[in-house]
Parts: sequence; C-alpha cells; structure tokens
Amino acid sequence: MKLQKWIDRFKDVPILVVGDLMVDRSYRGPAERISPEAPVPVVHVAETHFTPGGAGNVVNNLAALGARPTLVSVRGDDASGEEIEADLLRRGVDVAGIFIDENRPTIAKHRVFAGHQQVARFDFEKKGAIPEAISAQILVHLSALIPKQKAVVISDYGKGIVTPAVIKACLRAAHRHGIPVIVDPKIEHFMQYRGVDCITPNTKEAVEGMRAFPLKSEEELLDLGNKILVRLRSRSLLITRGEKGMTLFEKGKSPRTIPAMAQEVYDVTGAGDTVVSTFSLARAVGAPTLAAAQIANVAAGLVVAKVGTAVVTREELVDSLRKTT
Repeated sequence: MKLQKWIDRFKDVPILVVGDLMVDRSYRGPAERISPEAPVPVVHVAETHFTPGGAGNVVNNLAALGARPTLVSVRGDDASGEEIEADLLRRGVDVAGIFIDENRPTIAKHRVFAGHQQVARFDFEKKGAIPEAISAQILVHLSALIPKQKAVVISDYGKGIVTPAVIKACLRAAHRHGIPVIVDPKIEHFMQYRGVDCITPNTKEAVEGMRAFPLKSEEELLDLGNKILVRLRSRSLLITRGEKGMTLFEKGKSPRTIPAMAQEVYDVTGAGDTVVSTFSLARAVGAPTLAAAQIANVAAGLVVAKVGTAVVTREELVDSLRKTT
C-alpha cells in the first residue's frame, strides 16, 4: 500500500496540459452479416459514445483522478468544437486556454465496433501548423499559466499545436519555476524534447524517434533507452511496451522493467494518455519516478480492459492496488 499514499494526494492538484485536442466518437452494435456491396460487416448501431480524445483524453484522465487540469489547445469553429469544450467544462477542466481556428475543423476520430472488435475508423482533420497569431496567443497564455502548476504535460499527436516554439516556452517557464515537464511524444519532434523531465514513448516511437533499426532483443531496447536519455538530456524515460509492461530509465540508475498488469485487453485506444496523465500526476505530488511509473502501470492495466477511449478513476486505482499488493 506504499503507492496509495501518493494517490491519496491527487485531489485538486493543478496540472497544465498542452497539446492536440480531438473528439472521439464510437459506434457500437452487433454485426450479423456481411454487406452485399463489399466484403465488410454490416454493424447495426445500438449505441453511440462521445468522449474527448488526444490532449482532451489526458485532461479527462486527470480530472477523473481528482486533479485540477487546465488545457491549452486549439479547436475549430464548429459544433464538434463547441460540444467538446462544453463537455470538458462539465468535467472540471479549465478551458480558457482553448483557442478557435476558423480555418480548420475540430479534429474528430470516428470508430466503428462490431461487438468488442473495432472494424473501421474515419478521421476529420486538417494538418499543418496553426496560424502565427494563434501561436503567439498560446505562448503568452503559457507564460502566465505555468508558474501556477505542479506539472506540465505536453501531449503531442503531431497535429500542429505542439511546435518547437511551444516546447521551448514550456521548458523555459517550467524550469524557471522548478516544475516538471512530461512529454507523450510524436517522432516528428523527438529531438526537440531535450531537457524534459520525462518522455513516455511506446517502443515504436522510441525506435523511430531515434532513427534506429527495429529491436531484436531486450539488450537492444535497454541500449536504445540509455541512448535516448543521453541524447535528450532528460532525467527519465518511460518506454511503454504493451503486453511486456513498461521499462523505466533514470539518469545514473539501472533500467527497471515493470510487468504489465492487464488480465484482459479489449482496447488499447488512449492507453498512452492514461499513462502520461497518471505518471505526471504522481510526479506532481512528489512521488519518486519509479513509484509514479508503477502507479501508471496499474492505470494502464485497468484502462486497456475497457472498450474505447476510457479513463481510470482514483477509486479504481486504489481498489486495484489493494487486490494486487
């Protein structure tokens, strides 16, 4: 129960999330026949579900864990944008830092499930950098917000919100005030994250971010992790590895692999968001890096047992710890 003492401190902790906001919609129902028009299942939709995705899923996870998250992002001037902003507000998220870009739609991902099996996904988005005027507003907003936080999370989905200028602004302000910066990366900006406190790639992102060859052994993974630590000059690195759990690298310490907790895996959608949010919140309340990784590992095991983009509550975390420790 040593980990529970950190979870008990989660309530009302202010955390800033900077990143790409999305809408996740899912359509679920039985598929009892194949379409006569093409070799695809016909799903009789019995239910639809809406939830924040991307950086929205990170703040959603933080709110479910009891924290007080603030989101800095961009949405479109459309119904989906209005819907997601209102939804986040209801969840207790500070949305004053969500800016509107009239020239791009709110990013939306639509997933179709036949039972528990995802059979299709279609996306609405416009890629490319955000306008300079909005970027300038974001930088001003960040400089005012960061000193009030206990941690900063950069949720980079490569959709245009997280730019080199935004990364630099976050690091500069956070380091000045002694606030940890944790990054869920995309490979396009991998080398821009120098000096962050922790980066949380999956194995594929770690390999591609370093332009490395596919890994063939555990030794190669450990070697790659140590190279990332040196290259990015980060205090720690947490590589998420699916059914193999996650491996934590810390400066001056031996790597530590934490076995996966999941008993059943229904859907890995958004699992990385759960890891970075839980890890960051634990670090924000003072948990050692290893303890934060262990708590995030428990949260990941819980969320992949749920269907669709989901969150883990503080109560679920505590209950799982009681059953496994």
